[in-house]
Amino acid sequence: MIVDALRVFVTVAEQSHFSKAGELLNLSQPGVSLHIRNLENELGAKLLHRSPKQVRLTEAGAILFKHAKQILAHYEQAGQEIKMLRDEVTGSIHIGASFTIGEYILPAKLAEFANQYPQVNLQVTIGNTEEIIGAVRSNQLDIGFIEGESQVSDLTVIPYMKDEMIVVSSSGHPLSETLVVEQDMLQDQVWVLREHGSGTRAFSDHFMQEAAISIKRSYVFNSSQGVKEAVNAGLGIAMLSRSIVRKELAGGEIKELRIRHHFLERDFSIIRHKESTSSMALTVFMQKLFVVKKDI
Repeated sequence: MIVDALRVFVTVAEQSHFSKAGELLNLSQPGVSLHIRNLENELGAKLLHRSPKQVRLTEAGAILFKHAKQILAHYEQAGQEIKMLRDEVTGSIHIGASFTIGEYILPAKLAEFANQYPQVNLQVTIGNTEEIIGAVRSNQLDIGFIEGESQVSDLTVIPYMKDEMIVVSSSGHPLSETLVVEQDMLQDQVWVLREHGSGTRAFSDHFMQEAAISIKRSYVFNSSQGVKEAVNAGLGIAMLSRSIVRKELAGGEIKELRIRHHFLERDFSIIRHKESTSSMALTVFMQKLFVVKKDI
């Protein structure tokens, strides 16, 4: 197979020696030489400068080395994915997610995964961002989904998707009929906020600080659902993810306050403990997440 020849060529290039490459690959030196010679004949170019002490890549060899590494990586990945088709995916995954992701983004992804891999036991913990970070740090969770920026340099952080944040009010709020809200119109309003430690609260606090917005009065809820219901009841205005209020916006129950010259966006990220290992179930779950992500 051409893959075998490429693997031999890459090993020779990395070891700078035919004999050392042969030892690693369990091949005789003549066998190694035959693979290299066949590649050179097929490509019509000399790939290696040979000397008694070491082997160096030619210009053509350097080109092939770069592409051979990529080909071998793709081949290995294909083999793993095909193996997963044959092997039964079982086990358990303990997933943690902050409220916005856990209540409005993750359920559809979990349902799709559970339908395809019914023998995987899925456990989900929903909490605010700081709670999920803490649980991943203590290995209580295999994987966590968090909102916004957090101090998690001791964890592996994988960017997942973007999330649009908007300011909303009830349909009866004085600002609800304003087509475009000027920033100073948000001054001295009653706000409905999430608790400290949530990603949504961190984002809204940062926005208000940057915009120097003063608050007349605030009410604090420990879930985005609670904030949404409070806004709908006319308690005040709030900043929430668009995904949370999509249905209410479509039905006219809640109004978006479009702020001039502002498009507010934050990151959703996946976090894992740096020393954690991946089961086949978790590996497949991660792959499915990023296949779905491409369509978001």
